[in-house]
Amino acid sequence: MPTFEFSAIDRAGRTRTGALASPDGETARRTLERRGLVATQITAGAATRTTTEARPIRLSAGVLALVTRQLATLATVAPVEEALRSLAEQAESRKQRELLWRIHTGVVEGMRLSDAMGRLGPAFPPTYRAMVAAGEASGSLPQVLERLADLLEKKQDMQAKISSALVYPIVLAVVALAVIVALMTFVVPRVVEQFDVSGQQLPPLTEAMIAISNVMLHWGWAIMLAIAGLLGFFAWMLSQPGPRLAFDGMLLKLPVAGRTIRNVESASLARSLATMIGSGLPVLEALNLAERTAGNRVIRAAAGEIAVQVHEGMSLSSALRRAKVFPPLLVHLAASGENSGKLEPMLDRAADYLERDVRTATSVALSLLEPAIIVIMGGIVCLVVLSILLPILQINTLNV
Repeated sequence: MPTFEFSAIDRAGRTRTGALASPDGETARRTLERRGLVATQITAGAATRTTTEARPIRLSAGVLALVTRQLATLATVAPVEEALRSLAEQAESRKQRELLWRIHTGVVEGMRLSDAMGRLGPAFPPTYRAMVAAGEASGSLPQVLERLADLLEKKQDMQAKISSALVYPIVLAVVALAVIVALMTFVVPRVVEQFDVSGQQLPPLTEAMIAISNVMLHWGWAIMLAIAGLLGFFAWMLSQPGPRLAFDGMLLKLPVAGRTIRNVESASLARSLATMIGSGLPVLEALNLAERTAGNRVIRAAAGEIAVQVHEGMSLSSALRRAKVFPPLLVHLAASGENSGKLEPMLDRAADYLERDVRTATSVALSLLEPAIIVIMGGIVCLVVLSILLPILQINTLNV
């Protein structure tokens, strides 16, 4: 069990120090209270700190948004230490409860909230911690946490809508592929056996289908291995900086998908910048942090170049225009925000417009994709059925 070193005051007003074993800092505090001691400082022992740093905790986007919203709500009516304790006691997930207790322990030890979050590894992104630190420095932590919760919820909502829209086409494509494979590996071979017995000359379409069926039956395992190898090689290539940059650049040049990807990345960048600037971070620091959130490497490189140009004295809108990868709408609204002194709301508005455009484009593309999958599947099934019927019709014609 972890060990905690404490400093406390007894009923006589004397200072007492020592160490005790406890699952977490809050339990240690309660143990001291039962002993008639008022804790003034509780510090994790060396072994506890080593264990804490050795076990990083990762949170999903949904859990992080939920924790942030709850913390923002409680932080408006109670100190951060009490808010963290209340959340930890009410947490249903063991991982979430452990995370909150570890943050609480850091705050009780005298650390700032952002520093306590920072020692938990990947649980809180750098942009998140920077905004929390800005809120602590400006004395507006509850408001910053509200902004963070709004940002995380909007990003999660956008991802959820795109994912839910893709579920049906993906399921439809998988079912179609399974039906075609079943026809070629089970139905066609059975029919071929009957044609072999008759010894008749088969139509070219039937012979082609028989050849494809034989390849799938005898070499299907090799084909699957080859596909898995190609996918593994492709994934390895994308892990390399050069090929990944070239691939992301190619994605942005695609006719319809390229514009959608660009708008998604630009909306995310604009939303992050607006939230960080509204939280009190300077534009340059916000750019440096927002650069890390970009998924597309071309957009990420452009954001880094924009940060350099802003550092050299160029305006944000001019740097965005020079990058030539961001939508004109974002450039125009950023320029309007700089001229009117309302950069944050204009960036937020740009993100809203771009996300609306993404939703419209996605719904239109998927409304066309679904019938296209059905038509392609129907065409392939018709070819298989026709390859079976042609020899039968040929036999009937000869008999007549």
